[in-house]
Formats: sequence, structure tokens, C-alpha cells
Amino acid sequence: MRVLVTGGAGFLGAWVARRLLAAGHQVRIFDRSQDRRLVHSILSDAATVEWCHDDITQAEAVESAAEGCGGIVHLAAMLTPACQANPVLGAQVNLIGTLNVFEAAKRHRIRSVTYASSAGVFGADDGAIPYPDTHYGAFKLACEGSARAYWHDAGIGSVGFRPLVIYGPGREVGGSAGPTIACRKALAGEAYAIPFTGETDMIYVDDVAAAFEAAVTRTIAGAHVFNLRGEVTTVTRILAEIEALVPGARLSAAGGSLPVTAHIAAHDTSSVLGPLPHTSLREGLSRTVQYYRDRLEAQREGQRQAS
Repeated sequence: MRVLVTGGAGFLGAWVARRLLAAGHQVRIFDRSQDRRLVHSILSDAATVEWCHDDITQAEAVESAAEGCGGIVHLAAMLTPACQANPVLGAQVNLIGTLNVFEAAKRHRIRSVTYASSAGVFGADDGAIPYPDTHYGAFKLACEGSARAYWHDAGIGSVGFRPLVIYGPGREVGGSAGPTIACRKALAGEAYAIPFTGETDMIYVDDVAAAFEAAVTRTIAGAHVFNLRGEVTTVTRILAEIEALVPGARLSAAGGSLPVTAHIAAHDTSSVLGPLPHTSLREGLSRTVQYYRDRLEAQREGQRQAS
């Protein structure tokens, strides 16, 4: 099956593509960015990926990209800080872009869409009843409502996922990217402060990618939304785990807590998606550190050969 991955040039998109290719599917990435470096750093077979460089707000472009595809993974979005800075553009990308994806699915008779919602639909105090206090969270909650409408109106099934902090190799953008950036900075011997404190839920990127793979490769009836839980932890523990992996790391944390409760309700996904992997925080951070260690060693080897 050929799968369209919108926002596929980004961190999560690269990991979803990695899983789909490993399972024997074809991948077509739709992204306005022409920077393919992250995808190439995550995928060993990136040369097999098809690319469409265009804008998710352009309905005709999305419809064209979906032609010949059997499934859609929709990840294209503006993150919380960007939506705060420009709410109108955030709505055009996050909400109108999602409507464009569902319209493309309807046009091409693609029976289901798998999309990224967010734990940002919750506020700081309640992880069971959505009550966003950011534009980003409000747009994501609206997308969930529209997905339900497409099921009732057009019979398009869907699965939306609500992770909190996704971390792992390649996560460099967004307000919650700090733990991953800390791994890279520690290995480079640079001082770095994670820009938030307190508790949060950390989920390893390949676990999230596995959920998307499971959803897009199944026949989905209904409009489902699942909270994706990882491991609730403190920033203090995150720092300690990284420092154990990289002795002498000069890391700290500053600022307040993230604007979303760490304790989001647990959802059982097994009846729809089957069993999914769970990577512990310690193991996930170890894999992340090893990824950046390998990259650093490769850079140093290249410099030695050049000299």
C-alpha cells in the first residue's frame, strides 16, 4: 500500500515512514519543507520515498498528493509557540489543513485517516475532559470533532492520537523538545537548560510511530481518539538519567511546568489497534543518546579524513 504522510519531513513523520517502509509499504511524503536531512538521518532506505513539496492549506495540492494512496497519516501542523504567535495561520494550517486531508480522502475513496491530535487538548489540571487553554490545543480539539463529522457524513473512519511529550532521535523543534536536545548537548559537552520543569508524560517516538502504523494499515470503522501514554516522570529524573548516560553533562532546567497535565487518562487501544510497544524512559533516553553519539563520531571521523 502507498501511504501519504503529511508533514513527513519532520521528526515524527520520519519515524512513521521508517516503520511503514520496514513493513513493505510505499511512502509518499507531503511537506512544504524541502529539507530532507532529518528523513535521511532516520531512514536507511530514504531513497525509496516519494516527495511532494507543497502547502497543506492548499486543497488542490493535498488532493493531488493523495491520488493513488490507500491510506493517509496526517501530521502536518504548526506547534504551540507558532500558533500562539500567529493564531490565524495556525488555524489555516492545523484545522483547514486537516479538512483538506479528509476532503482528499473522500475524493479518492480512502476509507480512513490517521492523524495527530495532541494531549494539548487538555488543560493543566484535568487529563480526562478536554479543556485546552492554547490555540494549538483548541485547533486539535476542533480537528477531532471534524473527524467525527466525516465519519457520520461520509463514512470515513479515523484514528487520532493524543501524545504529550514525544522524544527521541531527531526531536529538535517545539516547546517540549528540551529532553531530546539535552541528550545532544550533553554529548557535545555544551551546557543546556531544559526550558520547563515539573512533571510530564514522556513517550518514545518509535512507540508513537508504531501506533500510527497500526492504525493506517487496518480497516477502521468509527472515529476514534486515543490518549497515548508513555511514562510520567519529572524533569529532575530526566536530567539524572541523561547524566548517568553522559557523565559530566552540564544540564539544568528552568521555567514553569508545561501547560498540560502530566496525568492524562489511560485509553485501551488494543481492541482497535492490537498490541503496541512500550519503551521505558531509561531505554528511550539510552537509544536517543546512542543516536547522537553515533552522529558525533561520524562527524569527527569525517573531519579526520578531510584533514
